[in-house]
Amino acid sequence: MEPQLLEILACPCPAHAPLRQSDDGLLTCTSCGRGFPVRDGIPVLLLEEAVGGPAPGDPGEG
Repeated sequence: MEPQLLEILACPCPAHAPLRQSDDGLLTCTSCGRGFPVRDGIPVLLLEEAVGGPAPGDPGEG
């Protein structure tokens, strides 16, 4: 992932926290802990596609 792109991406969770690229290739939210896949070089920032983190609608989310 290009560093310039990673600097402007944010998690779609209510906190809109920055994302960090993890060793497994996921983009991980620094707030909620969700991991988002990158497919064919394109980040998939859909909560439905996220791995880990709080359940959708969880009051503690974000």
